[in-house]
Amino acid sequence: MKRIVILISGRGSNMENLIRAQREGELADADIVAVLSNRSDARGLPIAAASDIHAEALDHRHYPDRESFDAALMAAIDVHQPDLVVLSGFMRILSEGFVRHYAGRLLNIHPSLLPAFPGLHTHRRALEEGVRLHGCSVHFVTPVLDHGPIILQAAVPVLDDDDENRLAARVLAQEHIIYPRAVRWFVEGRLAIDGQRVRVGGEQRTNALCAPDLVWNAQD
Repeated sequence: MKRIVILISGRGSNMENLIRAQREGELADADIVAVLSNRSDARGLPIAAASDIHAEALDHRHYPDRESFDAALMAAIDVHQPDLVVLSGFMRILSEGFVRHYAGRLLNIHPSLLPAFPGLHTHRRALEEGVRLHGCSVHFVTPVLDHGPIILQAAVPVLDDDDENRLAARVLAQEHIIYPRAVRWFVEGRLAIDGQRVRVGGEQRTNALCAPDLVWNAQD
């Protein structure tokens, strides 16, 4: 049984979805042992507590700098002896020391098809750039922001009448599909980092790209 700690800053919809996946057996070999937040008012904390998961806040504003907060956060995480740390809308840039401490066992989901649109406001930027495909990526976290080896991606079409909210909702639906899948692959020991690539073993022709309902507006 692999022990998982989830980090959130707000509601953590991916956190809630991972809890559901564990409850329904999709993550049968995983145990979500704690949810930690850098905000005491994070809406995901009571959701975790209602599922009998340890829920704890460490307010980053109470620490003099990033390194001291990250050291306190590491101590709070390591109490639970996790095999995997999962970021679910954790809105903090993590220090290099933190990332290296959890190297190979720290996952994030980013709302773009990395390496496109790292950072914030990804849906707005995708619309402004006029891309026809957008999506989300699950990746191992490295000290370079939104730049770690990619495990799994999902692509959605960008439609002519999309605004940020419609596009974001379509991407979020795919996040809820691929994040539990990537976590399950980790728990099952199927992921191997090979340079900047992640190789997925254990099943023939494992599909590391989900591309539902693509709609093409171009003529043949």
